[in-house]
Amino acid sequence: MQIVITCLFGLEHYCVEDLENIGYSKAEMTVTDGQVLVETTPLTMADDCARICVWMRRGERVLLSVNTFPAETFEEFFDGFSSMRWNQWIPRNWAFHLNGYSRDSKLFGIPACQSLAKKAIVKALLSERKLPDGSMIEEDEKLGTCKIVFGIVKNNVRVMIDVTGAGLHKRGYRPLMHDAPIKETLAAGMVSAAQYRFFGEEALVDPFCGSGTIVIEAAMMALNIAPGLTRPFLGEKLPYIGLQAYEKAKKQARDMQDLSPMDDIYFYGSDLDPKAVATAQRNARAAGVSDFVRFKVADFREMTPRALYGWTHLKRQLILCNPPYGGRLLTPEKAREIYTGIASTYLDSQGFCKKGIRLSVITPDDSFENAVVRKADKRRKLYNGSIRCQLTNYYRLPPRDS
Repeated sequence: MQIVITCLFGLEHYCVEDLENIGYSKAEMTVTDGQVLVETTPLTMADDCARICVWMRRGERVLLSVNTFPAETFEEFFDGFSSMRWNQWIPRNWAFHLNGYSRDSKLFGIPACQSLAKKAIVKALLSERKLPDGSMIEEDEKLGTCKIVFGIVKNNVRVMIDVTGAGLHKRGYRPLMHDAPIKETLAAGMVSAAQYRFFGEEALVDPFCGSGTIVIEAAMMALNIAPGLTRPFLGEKLPYIGLQAYEKAKKQARDMQDLSPMDDIYFYGSDLDPKAVATAQRNARAAGVSDFVRFKVADFREMTPRALYGWTHLKRQLILCNPPYGGRLLTPEKAREIYTGIASTYLDSQGFCKKGIRLSVITPDDSFENAVVRKADKRRKLYNGSIRCQLTNYYRLPPRDS
């Protein structure tokens, strides 16, 4: 058996890190575009599903893979579904919903496949429950809903049960939404992609903090706070996973977090909008990190290296941000104006970092690089939802005069 963790493209490597952090080895994993598969067994699947749900920081969804079969025709697809023992996966009288996707396969009509899979499942349930052909399968959503996902990739079908419920980016601390917030999963990935090292001589600063997501996610990572600690999961209601497995995983997670007071504060955010800053502060309290972060109202142009040193009292600052961009909140012209403002605040006239500064900015494709005088020292392709982006990293200081 396998557990499938889906993720935004570009975050696969960090999902592997999340799994390694809770004891899984790379030998147990298979990595493909947008997902990581982990080996499990019928004896361990409940604990494995619960632990991964609670600890997966950069993944989007956790699914239990229950079958695979080849299918190039609708008949093969129907037979694959109808031959499964669905009684063990769909509790009696529960509702069940189907969703799916297809890549590089002869079967690509998802609505038709959904309808066919539903008919095949009904046929199998009627047979297993010894009901006459043509009988109705009772579905009561008040009892529960089993969410079934199929993936058709290169004419091979994988059948999965969703044990997540709401996406993993919904940690539970951010009910108050600022305009165009970044996903928590992507924010956590950006912290690692910018190579931030916790509790050194460097502060992490987001001068476009909005609802505070980047700052809060960084603090949760540093304090080893499990991202799924305070939220429910769909698997809690499934009899073959169950609430007990999740309670066990959450108890272990609470024992592993470190909330001891610190001498220094390392996580800072600012925003021009007072409402956004108030939202960020409330979200930080909900996430349990308010004692470890600082927010204030300020224009990013005011957050100069000198001003940041006066605020953080740390010698180095990582500027990690998701500024508004054209097509999201601003016109392309206004977005470019912000990019050049970021560059003039944190980079010198030749595009090198000012003293004590590292800069990491996520924008669509290479739009930030096109607005400054020097290409990034390192870049990483990431996706903000369906938008292809680049995290552009600047860390080089000006070359010394010969």
